[in-house]
Amino acid sequence: MPWRVAVVLALCRTYGLTAFLAAGIFYFGFHMLTGERGLLSARQRQLTLAEKTQELSQLRRERLELESRARLLSDKSLSADLLEERARSLLGYVGPRDYVIRVQRQAG
Repeated sequence: MPWRVAVVLALCRTYGLTAFLAAGIFYFGFHMLTGERGLLSARQRQLTLAEKTQELSQLRRERLELESRARLLSDKSLSADLLEERARSLLGYVGPRDYVIRVQRQAG
């Protein structure tokens, strides 16, 4: 065996494990910083969380409003005023004692 090969093998035995561990530390460190859940993407995750939290609170408010309107339209607590208002707005009817004022809408 030539002496150069023997030197390379001796160096590999001596520093091989160290080089392997250094490469592993570099690999995991790189992904810890730049990965999908890394330190550099934490700000984007916080912004997304804030947006979704705001959207959730808006949807909860809408749900509560719809539930209260549905309760008013149920058989047990039917609100005659609400029923009449919805029927008139959907069907386009007016009462015999109502005044209708026509307003021209401007384009734009």
